[in-house]
Amino acid sequence: MGTWDTGPFDNDTAADFANALDDARPEEREALIRGVLTRTVDAIGWLTEGEEAVAATALIAAQCPGGAPIDTPYGPEKPMPAFPNDLRTVADEALARVISDEAGPASNWVDPADWKQWRANLTRLRTVLAPPPLSISLFDVEQ
Repeated sequence: MGTWDTGPFDNDTAADFANALDDARPEEREALIRGVLTRTVDAIGWLTEGEEAVAATALIAAQCPGGAPIDTPYGPEKPMPAFPNDLRTVADEALARVISDEAGPASNWVDPADWKQWRANLTRLRTVLAPPPLSISLFDVEQ
C-alpha cells in the first residue's frame, strides 16, 4: 500500500475507491459505500477493506453537522448523494472495527507521530458521526 499522509484518501487503496465511486452511476454510489462499511463491520479476522471504510466514513461525515469537506485531489470528483442517517451508525461501527484491528491499517504506521495523527483523524470522524443528543423536556412546567 502506498500511503503519503494521514488523511482518509491519502493512500492508494482509498484513492482507488474514490475512482470507483466516480466511475459508478450516481444511484450506485450509496450502495458501494454501504457495502464496504457493512463488510468491514462484519469482517472476521484481517480487514481487507479498512482503508476504503475510512474513506467512505469521511464522505458520510462530510455531510454531517461539523463535518469537514473532502478537499483532497485524491477523493471523488463527482458529487455524492445525500446519505441516509442510518449510514452514520454503520460508519461509526466500521471505524470502531478499523481502530481495533491491530493487524489492519493501524499497523501500517512506522512513525509514531503519524499513527497518532491518523488516530486523531479517526476520532474526529467518530465525533462528527455521533448523533446529536436528544433534547427531551423532562418536565412540562405550566405557569
